[in-house]
Amino acid sequence: MLMRTDPFREFDRLAQQALGTAAGTWSRPAAMPMDAYRHGEEFVVEFDLPGVDPSAIELSVERNVLTVKAERRPTLRDEHIEMQVAERPLGVYSRQLFLGDTLDTDHIHADYHSGVLTLRIPVAERAKPRTISISTANDPGRREIDA
Repeated sequence: MLMRTDPFREFDRLAQQALGTAAGTWSRPAAMPMDAYRHGEEFVVEFDLPGVDPSAIELSVERNVLTVKAERRPTLRDEHIEMQVAERPLGVYSRQLFLGDTLDTDHIHADYHSGVLTLRIPVAERAKPRTISISTANDPGRREIDA
């Protein structure tokens, strides 16, 4: 259902952590960590976006490509504050997922709570198991076979 296309993403993440460049820029956004799993009749994707305002998250789908972009912006502070430590990265995050044809991209539900963006993508009706009726030449009645 989900295809990963960047074999070096984990290497980039480790290098960013080691070099202290965890957040990205608009020209080179950083990746955001995610979990993806199937739960019943829907596909669930969870993105870690702590400290990101919901208005700074952008979701789009074009064909079967889901794009998530987010920006952690600086917190407005009083001009009299003198920072002692500033380790929380600011910047742009982005992730693209290639969704299979078995998912219904017209009915994606997004929820943001406690710094986690959760997307629920239903399995398309055409991908669900169904019963097909078969008629025979000898028997005008029909019998059902599970597909």
